[in-house]
Amino acid sequence: MEDGCSKVVSGGGSGSCGGGAKKPFHFARSLTYHHHQGHRVLPPAAKWRRHQLADEPRARPKDVVLYTTSLRGVRRTFADCSSVRAILRGFRVAVDERDVSMDAAFRRELWSLLDARGRAFSLPQLLVGGRLVGGADEVKQLHESGQLRRLLDGAAGQDPAYVCDGCGGVRFVPCTACGGGRKVFVEEEDRVQRCGDCNENGLMTLQFKTMRYGNDPTVLT
Repeated sequence: MEDGCSKVVSGGGSGSCGGGAKKPFHFARSLTYHHHQGHRVLPPAAKWRRHQLADEPRARPKDVVLYTTSLRGVRRTFADCSSVRAILRGFRVAVDERDVSMDAAFRRELWSLLDARGRAFSLPQLLVGGRLVGGADEVKQLHESGQLRRLLDGAAGQDPAYVCDGCGGVRFVPCTACGGGRKVFVEEEDRVQRCGDCNENGLMTLQFKTMRYGNDPTVLT
């Protein structure tokens, strides 16, 4: 307790609790007064609002989904997909890219989405926060006008140099059940059947997941 006493005793002497004449304790200044001096006292309503904000959950980042194709059969389509991808990389946002040429489920998903809005099937297609932004022309126009930046405000961030350790950035891996052959042998029935773990190309699609409050994307098998 010697260190504590030496901090609050005022007057002459060493200020310790050792021998010699005892001196009364004198507090140079009220610690409570010193703590609040110069600080504005919040009204009860403001204190309640600050407490409420502290308890409110943080908003979930916007999902950025981009439907593309890796096939070069149609040069214009492939170039448009590459240009939109490059624009989004410049904003350093996490993009859930869905290659329709690698998984028919993505193609059916996009077809249904566009059909419900009365639009013809085309690639690429960008969605932000569940809202259909459009194709390459719409994205480039929004980017040039500066509106795309505001539209992407609230999206999860991601380092453009990030590469997934699981798939190398392509999002697909060979099926672990059939090795990509799309068929498995059922010993109990002594027959070969279609593998139910992979798509029509013998590939497993890795799910895209962005951490709710972080910027590190992860993949889930």
